[in-house]
Amino acid sequence: MAGVFANLGNWFNERAPGLAPFYSKHMSAYFAPKNFNFWYYFGVLASVVLVNQILTGIFLAMFYKPSAADAFASVEYIMRDVEWGWLIRYMHSTGASLFFVVVYLHMFRGLLYGSFKKPRELVWLIGMLIFLVLMAEAFMGYVLPWGNMSFWGAKVIISLFGAVPVIGDALVTWIMGDYLPADATLNRFFALHVVALPLVLLLLVALHIFALHEVGSNNPDGVEIKKGPKGNRWSATAPADGIPFHPYYTVHDLFGIGFFLLIAAFIIFFAPTFGGWFLEHDNFIPANNLATPEHIKPVWYFTPFYAMLRMIPAKLPGVIVMFLGIAFLFLMPWLDRGRVRSIRYRGLGYKIALGLFAVSFIMLGAVGAGVSAETIPVWFGADADVTTIENLFGRFWTLVYFAFFAFVWIYTHFGLEKTKPVPERVTTHD
Repeated sequence: MAGVFANLGNWFNERAPGLAPFYSKHMSAYFAPKNFNFWYYFGVLASVVLVNQILTGIFLAMFYKPSAADAFASVEYIMRDVEWGWLIRYMHSTGASLFFVVVYLHMFRGLLYGSFKKPRELVWLIGMLIFLVLMAEAFMGYVLPWGNMSFWGAKVIISLFGAVPVIGDALVTWIMGDYLPADATLNRFFALHVVALPLVLLLLVALHIFALHEVGSNNPDGVEIKKGPKGNRWSATAPADGIPFHPYYTVHDLFGIGFFLLIAAFIIFFAPTFGGWFLEHDNFIPANNLATPEHIKPVWYFTPFYAMLRMIPAKLPGVIVMFLGIAFLFLMPWLDRGRVRSIRYRGLGYKIALGLFAVSFIMLGAVGAGVSAETIPVWFGADADVTTIENLFGRFWTLVYFAFFAFVWIYTHFGLEKTKPVPERVTTHD
């Protein structure tokens, strides 16, 4: 068998001589730091979920009908009559939420360890583009089941484009293809969700990985392993604190993937709606433009940005603030001028600011999902003015969210940060 594989490899190398060097550069000869920790699982987990979404999406597209008259019924047909259709649908819907779980944690790890700093600015920017495309992909996929929340969610979100001066109303009609979400909306969202955006997403993911492998991975110490003493048992030119990505980290990642799949399987089989967080109860009712849901709100992974929109009284400023909430993340490589990458060696101010930033994101998510409206009467009494208190609560956390970016710029630009000494080599090595 060894001879067979050797001959097969030679056959491929003769006809595609670039494949072996490509594999070597990105797998066996790509040296990653030895000290990766728990936070470094989420990149590969995002890739696993992406594969799940593509494969399950292909099967769902075989039975789905993108029309206002048939969309909801086709989803019910998948759930009730297609063999194992319920499982494929729940794998896809649960996968959408888990995608954002791992992506948000992956982004937070970048903020923890300074993975957006030089020379990885391009890696961060491509990653943020992936995040934007993923949001568009998720929104369009959310509309396709054509439940009542899908219809009203589409109407509310698309109507935001009406805030654009002069061309706003025409832009809303152009996106919908009608005066209300209808057949034209479903058809174009289906085409974008199934064909166009997945292709863009795959391209960006490939560019993200290639850009990362050009500059090398960051690590919890924020130290460049290429600058350490040279030479180890794999190569005289390899960094001493690096190990080949394959087979060491591929095997290492299999453990995290296995654990992640167990959690995903538990949710799919025992709590696929996750108490209304992954699949809202109103979306099990057919779309009806005459019956508005009691609370129109997006899926949980959009709620922090939706809360920013809600907290600003005027429509156009609200939309601007919502988009600025994402835009400032793009600017992190230039806002943060600190020379130290890892939070292990950064000043106390940055640690506190990042902690408050994470709390603000969670609190805004609660405001956007309406959780705060349910808990405020408990905190302040049944007679509390829920709307006023919730607005103050949401505006406070919106201010904290944006204050993080302002603080980081001032704190690092004017040299106020007192950092700890950074080691010359990673702290966990043989």
